[in-house]
Amino acid sequence: MPRVGLYPIAKRLLFTAVAILSAAAFVFAGQSNPPKTGSWSGVLVTSACNADEAFNESPECFKTVPGAKIALYDDTNRLMYSLEPQDKVTGRLGDTVTIRGALDEDTINVASTEPMAIGLAVGQKAPNFSARDEFGHIQTLETLKGPKGTVLLFFRSADW
Repeated sequence: MPRVGLYPIAKRLLFTAVAILSAAAFVFAGQSNPPKTGSWSGVLVTSACNADEAFNESPECFKTVPGAKIALYDDTNRLMYSLEPQDKVTGRLGDTVTIRGALDEDTINVASTEPMAIGLAVGQKAPNFSARDEFGHIQTLETLKGPKGTVLLFFRSADW
């Protein structure tokens, strides 16, 4: 029997491994991440506006622009999201909303839109809570109550 050297066998194994890896890469390249369902809050602006303009509340962001669509600007993350279908947000330019749906890359497939609720309504009782104050002492709703009630103000710092 003729003796076969290791080089041709190694070459065949290498060729087979490359072929398998190439096929796997081709299969996975066609797959994308599944949409993420959830809710996103922000202000509805024109898609002709960018995140910096929306952050600075440019009046141009709240004007109807021919050919532009309505987008959601999330000021918490300073992100702009495309919205589809547009009929769920038509006529709401400038509204602060919460949108529920599925995020696919930078587009939210809108399931529902509702006005965004911030904080408690006037007269609504605050839920019980506890938090440390600037001195490290635990404060609760009861420890903060005064003879005429309590006013709580939460301020979001510009450097959060």
